[in-house]
Amino acid sequence: MEPEKDIFEQWQEERESRSWLRKKLDSISLWWEHNGRYLGNEFIRGIENLWYWLPVIWKDRNWDHQFIFDILSHKLKVQAKHIGDRGMHVSAERDAEIMMACVRLIEKVQEEWYSMEYMDYHKTKHWFEPISDKPGYSTWESKQIEENFDDYFAKYPLIYKRVLNGEGWLKIKDENDKDRIASNIAHINHDRARKLLFKIMEQNIERWWD
Repeated sequence: MEPEKDIFEQWQEERESRSWLRKKLDSISLWWEHNGRYLGNEFIRGIENLWYWLPVIWKDRNWDHQFIFDILSHKLKVQAKHIGDRGMHVSAERDAEIMMACVRLIEKVQEEWYSMEYMDYHKTKHWFEPISDKPGYSTWESKQIEENFDDYFAKYPLIYKRVLNGEGWLKIKDENDKDRIASNIAHINHDRARKLLFKIMEQNIERWWD
């Protein structure tokens, strides 16, 4: 038979009926059971945390997103090790692998690896050219010596097609505008890496607990 009152209401009424002293003693007992008896271990863990985080916090600054990535990467590394080593649930090892994949993506984004990748496929010479009618002034000049962008395009055929269809931050004149095509592919890949990082975290982060 269904009771007249919700069980939570019954518990609340029972708690409210206790004397002040009984409530205080119960709260102390509860605190000791769940927190108090672990004070020694928690103190040691706190010292370990301070030591682990000191290098990152010491170098932290508030003017650039790179420092946010540093903190996030540092946290993911230690939590991946904790969950992976303990193996307290079936997917613990897989969760640790996913967290470390996020760490690697953070490194790629921070280093702008995808933004700079296309530069491995061409060689350009740079120099300062003196301005004849303005002594002491120069212009920045550059000349492409060699390029192998076709191999770069073959590496990312779908992105290459997207760029030829107008996607990208630089306007493309035609298929021979290889330098701009490559630059667009690089920027798109950088954006994809950043979005993939946060998509993975969005889909998995609430499972990362022990």
